[in-house]
Amino acid sequence: MHLVSLDIRTLRSLISVVETGSITETARRLGRSQPAITLQLQRLEELTGKVLFQHEGRRLSLTTDGDIVLTYAKSILRMHDELLSQLAAPEIEGHVVLGTPDLYAAFMLPSILNVFRKSFPRIQVELNCALSTPLVGLVKRGEVDIALVTRMNDFTGGQVVRQEQLVWMTGDRSVAQRERPLPLALLPPGNIYRDHAIAGLEAARLRWRIACVSESVSGLQAAAFSGMAVTVLGRSALVGRMREIGAQEGLPALPKVDLLLYKSPGATSKAALALHDYLAHYLSLEGELPQSGDLPFQQQQQDNRANYYD
Repeated sequence: MHLVSLDIRTLRSLISVVETGSITETARRLGRSQPAITLQLQRLEELTGKVLFQHEGRRLSLTTDGDIVLTYAKSILRMHDELLSQLAAPEIEGHVVLGTPDLYAAFMLPSILNVFRKSFPRIQVELNCALSTPLVGLVKRGEVDIALVTRMNDFTGGQVVRQEQLVWMTGDRSVAQRERPLPLALLPPGNIYRDHAIAGLEAARLRWRIACVSESVSGLQAAAFSGMAVTVLGRSALVGRMREIGAQEGLPALPKVDLLLYKSPGATSKAALALHDYLAHYLSLEGELPQSGDLPFQQQQQDNRANYYD
């Protein structure tokens, strides 16, 4: 069997093209030319001996073989970046306060923080779970060093690091979706998850009522598990004993929301900078937004090493 070697940058381009559906957008996001991205994809098809993409109008989509390559590409990139981080992470120590809603703390951050802890064992991360609006105030006042939050309509600043698809959910044996008015388990007023759910139902002229209000995702899940209500959460929070529902049940489509990463103006320590960079990189890698560049993460860290040691 003839062995081939796949280039890491080509795999990054593949993932971005799949996420954006566009070579043009991938070229813009990765800072490369369109012909360069096209050549990378052609070379990848030559090396694998498979047709990876098919055209659906003006958008590219993956073939069955393309889906297989994409799955492995994501795993290879994660292992590649984690290895480089393990081998070359600077010996930084310190204490960082990270604020985020419990939804992201429970379903999005554990794997990233686990890798960070192994790479930077001397950094202590204190987790502060709260709703997005108060967290933005805390980070701007310097009471929280870094915050990962959902973008609300009145938010300013912050770095968009990921998008999360909102979905309707209920318990796997629940029939709450058949009730009218529709019983809802929602976050408190002022939260965009709640706003999108109600706006969608109003636009579809579906009657609804509030069955549960909870600042915690566990409260919303309890209402869904018990069959009391239908809730709206990010798709990453879809767990066992819950199922996604939608158009088949007559419910309106929901949008994606932006996740913002904030850093306090006073969070200039080496530890805070390291955690901020890690979150920005890995959240973008797993989400539907571009990679932070065409360089491996650890090389980016080395290029910016002066930020940590000055």
